[in-house]
Amino acid sequence: MRCKGLGVILFTVASCTTCIAAITVPTTAPSTASTIDSSQVAVSLEFFAFPGYTELVSTETCLANLQALRGAPVAIRIGGTTQDRATYDPSLATPVSYTVASPTDAPTSLTFGPSFFTLAASDLKGNVTIGLNRQLNNQANTLSAAVQAKNSMPNMYAIELGNEPDLYASTSPIVPSSGWSQTADAASEKSWFTAIAPSVGNIFQAAVYLSWRTTATIPLLGTSVNNVRSVSEHSYPQSACNGATTDLLTLMSHSGIVSYTSGFKADAASAHAAGLRYFLGETNSATCGGGGISPTFGAALWIVDYVLQGALNGIERSYFHQGTIGDCQYCWWGRFTTGAPFYGAYFVSTFLGTDGAKLEMLDNGTGAVASYVIFDSAGAPIRLLVYNSNYYDGTGTRSSTAVSFTGGGIPSAGTATALRLTGPNATSRVDEGGIVTIGGGVTFDGNCNVVGTETRENVVVTGGTLTVSVQASEALIVYL
Repeated sequence: MRCKGLGVILFTVASCTTCIAAITVPTTAPSTASTIDSSQVAVSLEFFAFPGYTELVSTETCLANLQALRGAPVAIRIGGTTQDRATYDPSLATPVSYTVASPTDAPTSLTFGPSFFTLAASDLKGNVTIGLNRQLNNQANTLSAAVQAKNSMPNMYAIELGNEPDLYASTSPIVPSSGWSQTADAASEKSWFTAIAPSVGNIFQAAVYLSWRTTATIPLLGTSVNNVRSVSEHSYPQSACNGATTDLLTLMSHSGIVSYTSGFKADAASAHAAGLRYFLGETNSATCGGGGISPTFGAALWIVDYVLQGALNGIERSYFHQGTIGDCQYCWWGRFTTGAPFYGAYFVSTFLGTDGAKLEMLDNGTGAVASYVIFDSAGAPIRLLVYNSNYYDGTGTRSSTAVSFTGGGIPSAGTATALRLTGPNATSRVDEGGIVTIGGGVTFDGNCNVVGTETRENVVVTGGTLTVSVQASEALIVYL
């Protein structure tokens, strides 16, 4: 098929079914470009499972791989459902203590000791947010834990008080007889921040909601907003709870991702207006471990687009949750396999790089093919990314889209290079033998070590126009 644009033939490829021509790359970063955090891709570890994650070689290796790509340690949040089941025991010799019927179960109650925090200080290189219990309404115990964390962790960034209080049951000890609402929660947060801040400082991460919006909470905090460092919301585009049906095609859709992430823009803006940072403090593809869609190559591609769209909407970090070891389909690593989703985290981190400072989307967000440009600190365009979210499940002919670029950073003639993220199809799973690759040869072993050699493709530039071909369910980075 011949792909035409601007009155000239730009590209010829036999498998091309769609052609997108004449996308102009800005010569300098526009004022609308979004700032990129050094830990735009961050990691959340389930509270009770955290010590277990430190025993996995893959935890250190995966985090080191991402750090090497971005030039800064990965920010970590330790928290989740079990932080609101945990009681601090200053005399406990081990990091955690609990009993479960099966190794894949999460405990209904647990205790943790001082070594929980020393482990976080010694094993995690990035700044760390610690989630502590508010649901059990034992402020004295939480204060004791917070002080120990502050004294033990030079890398501590923030403290959460409670996890997803919007989901607290009416029988939760923190819930007053008058009932629970966002207003009641804000009053509770305000009271706890005011009581604990004198002992640990103004380092709280507020809200931590799954369903409530933070815009309404910030003014309700009153003067205690001065005790807050950051605001967190949780985000799972789909649910795998209680037999709910998930859909990979919907998850991967570029236009769908654009629409979904735009829902956080107002909350991010309200946090920034209050002088606070705004994070997705816990996120992944689907709730309850993400069964079905989450271990797939399609989920890896979703991560790429989701991280970038989050940044464009004011989300400064997206903390991807890693749950119960051995029973967590959305987890990036575990005991035996580095899953397909990690390839997405690695690829988008490659695109952002050590020198990426500003991000701009080049498409209008309504189609299946995404185009982005990253700028360096001087405002020069340095890399492009194309994501083809058209769904390919391995049946029939795999379509391809040719995308042409002109403008900033593209010479009148010569050769650019490109790096491709690909797999057999969107439903491919590394843990089931699917071969996902970066640059044609890079994969990861069970300990998250890089295996193979990365090869960049050559892209010919003609008449100041650069054209690339990206298959359905595939992504490509172009180096300018």
